[in-house]
Amino acid sequence: MNYRDAINGDIPPYLMRFIKGVGKTINTYDMIRDKEKVLLGISGGKDSLLLSLALSLRRMWLPITYDIKAILINWIEHPLAQEQRDKLYEYFDALKIDFEIVDEPMFSEGFRGEFNCYLCSRNRRRILFDRATSENIRLIALGHHLDDLVETTIINMAFRGAFDTMHPVQEFFGGKINIIRPLIETHESTISLIAERLKVPVVKAVCPFDKQNIRSRVKPLVKEMAHIDKLAREHIYASHKFNMKVER
Repeated sequence: MNYRDAINGDIPPYLMRFIKGVGKTINTYDMIRDKEKVLLGISGGKDSLLLSLALSLRRMWLPITYDIKAILINWIEHPLAQEQRDKLYEYFDALKIDFEIVDEPMFSEGFRGEFNCYLCSRNRRRILFDRATSENIRLIALGHHLDDLVETTIINMAFRGAFDTMHPVQEFFGGKINIIRPLIETHESTISLIAERLKVPVVKAVCPFDKQNIRSRVKPLVKEMAHIDKLAREHIYASHKFNMKVER
């Protein structure tokens, strides 16, 4: 099968478990409320594409409604090919999600010639914040999963001396904008398997730092810990003791 079969109502058990898991996380942290609008930050990778699928499909049986808009920031220094763009537009059209590709320069003048993964992420977030503000959207959904959280925790502890990580719900500007992460309790391996089974049109954006950053070197350490204790990721997640509800 592929993602179109799921959109047409043929939802296999493994996909239903995934969608219900995403819904459980959304409900636990009160991420999306009735009649809210969500801006999806799309990378083109498996995580953000499957998050889009889950948010779209779960609307079919929810007692509430919410609007979704998706945006992909395409760095003009490393642009997506037209074939990749077409596949993404086709995918989001099938999901009935308003989708836009925005071409932006990777190197902001404020970087003063410097560039790394942190600055790239900050630049993307700035663009998303600007778009959300201009369209009066308070929620930005990102596709970070459980492995991302664990890796971030280790990076912050080992290299920055701080016990901190990405949060399920994160406030900015006094609550005017909230980043939500509905996949934060989902294993990366689950996402990879479903994306492959459904033939989701994953796009690999060119990144000059893809294999050189700290995260790529920490990732195998997380897998090794999970070999010692299969719940190692869950234990690290639980250690943060996140607030279940965030005032908005």
